[in-house]
Amino acid sequence: MSANSADAADRVDVALVKSGRVKIRYPAELLHDDGTRITVRAPWAGDGVRDFGFVRFEPGDVFTEYYWRDRWYAVKEVRTGQGTLKGWYCDITRPAALSGGELVVEDLDLDLWRSADGGTVLRLDEDEFAASGLAARDPHAAEAAVRALDALELLARGDGFGNLLA
Repeated sequence: MSANSADAADRVDVALVKSGRVKIRYPAELLHDDGTRITVRAPWAGDGVRDFGFVRFEPGDVFTEYYWRDRWYAVKEVRTGQGTLKGWYCDITRPAALSGGELVVEDLDLDLWRSADGGTVLRLDEDEFAASGLAARDPHAAEAAVRALDALELLARGDGFGNLLA
């Protein structure tokens, strides 16, 4: 279903779940839902500035977020409030679920960053992933998460996410 259809809600609540609890919940504008990929747009939902060293997320930033019902990741295009592209922040997640105006995504700790110019690609939080115990608790999910991170890194180091997000 397209976000332009008469049955589509204009807004959804995105719930990022980590370790069985909601880590953050924020409202987003539903841009598109084709039954496989869900696209939303939301302002930076964090409190104040979050400086990662390689990028700063701050009030006014706008995230266009792409979630899949059949893939183990989400890709978030990050722009300043003036529209300047900062880059893409990718979360490794279980496939997304949208129901009743709520988009639920389970974060599996692994992340990837690609700068706007493609010059910086970083695998993030591999230590958190290892410490999470997912490999022992759910080996299938852990393997899917690592495969998803590897696939995203190949895209990020290649032509980027253009074909994936088109």
